[in-house]
Amino acid sequence: MFAGGLPAWARPARQRASLRRPDSLPFPQLPPGTPSTPQIRHIVVMMMENHSFDNLLGRAPYEVRARRGLDGLTFRRGRSTNFNRDLYGARHFATPAGSPCQLHAVPSTAWNASHESFDGGLNDGFVRASGPTAMWYWGRHALPFTYSLARYFPIGQRYFCSVLAPTYPNRRFFFTGTASGTSATDSTTFSIPATNGTIFDRLDAHEIEWAIYYQNLPSAAIVPGALNGRSAKLHSFDQFAADVAAGRLPAFTFIDPNYTTTSEENPQDVQVGEQFIAQVVNALIRAPTWRHTALFITYDEHGGYYDHVPPPHARKPDSIPPRLKPGDAPGEYDRYGFRVPLFVVSPWARAGYVSGMVQDHTSLTAFIEHKWNLPAMTYRDANAHPMTDYFDFRRAAFRSPPQLAAAPSLQPGLERCRAEGLSPPLPSASPAVQTDVGRLLAAHFRR
Repeated sequence: MFAGGLPAWARPARQRASLRRPDSLPFPQLPPGTPSTPQIRHIVVMMMENHSFDNLLGRAPYEVRARRGLDGLTFRRGRSTNFNRDLYGARHFATPAGSPCQLHAVPSTAWNASHESFDGGLNDGFVRASGPTAMWYWGRHALPFTYSLARYFPIGQRYFCSVLAPTYPNRRFFFTGTASGTSATDSTTFSIPATNGTIFDRLDAHEIEWAIYYQNLPSAAIVPGALNGRSAKLHSFDQFAADVAAGRLPAFTFIDPNYTTTSEENPQDVQVGEQFIAQVVNALIRAPTWRHTALFITYDEHGGYYDHVPPPHARKPDSIPPRLKPGDAPGEYDRYGFRVPLFVVSPWARAGYVSGMVQDHTSLTAFIEHKWNLPAMTYRDANAHPMTDYFDFRRAAFRSPPQLAAAPSLQPGLERCRAEGLSPPLPSASPAVQTDVGRLLAAHFRR
């Protein structure tokens, strides 16, 4: 089944003789905690929600001159040729969304929907799994700041989420190197501790300063015990700009958006998330710490939206299988999820670079581990590509940051939303509807 649907680069790789094990060091000849790459002193990871590569960057080869070789959607005479068939065999082509607002609850990122979308590497089941909404995309008109980042800074065009599953399993891969048996975004996560600790444990063990800035909830709380006794590391995002401007950026920072309004998950207005991303980027590039900063911007999973590149085989993190229910599609943690956007914003980033290296969220973890020679948590992060290809440490191409586009004003987009009968939750309001992440985390903290 796989041979017909997967290109050669996406088929299972032969096991390397130099396979690293959990708790091994990136540089075994050096003591753990030894820093490398002195050009980078501050690593920042901002993980947004629920969009595939084609969904946000599929138009980049046509709308950003410097990105004409990017592997996005294919267009002929102004219309996309990428399509999926519905249950009746009708074709549904990739099409621009009518407004910056998304529908509620569709498309789906659930385990079964993701595996049906994958369809053995054909990537032809998105519409069957989620309906025609799965074929929507946004371009430069809706996301001018995102496309401005795409004009200058490196992009990962083979950066995948970690598993064909929704938010919680994918975020756990970043925090812990594995999903530890989780396969859904539900309360199960709160009874499953990290198999071999968290990246925060590794940082603390070697006295490396870190912080989480969050708007409404810190998503690391999905890992039981991850934040216990660490309240001093948790800060309201309202404090972020002042801390950065004052040069108080820690060695590692994780940024959580508001999972109801600014994370870009449905039914949100993606331009609200665009404003949030711009706020973070602009604060960092104006900061006294800019010269030694690396910001990684990505999305936890694909949101149910179409992507044409089949996810390749992945290294199993450990021996723990997914906890599947009767009727769930068979599967393991031996395949990545769909592509998601990845930007690297740093003075040391390679201008105009596009990475073709296969990477996932544990590659971000591996970058942190390589920076401070930290022991790996699982086989996945131990053997993940560490993302060093995005940088040229001989020359700071963006020592003087480029002039980026402004984030869009919300009102014109909101008028288009309301014309379609959509009323997204906005930061200035008290939303009645929360995303799964917000609702479940809020319930967890009430216990």
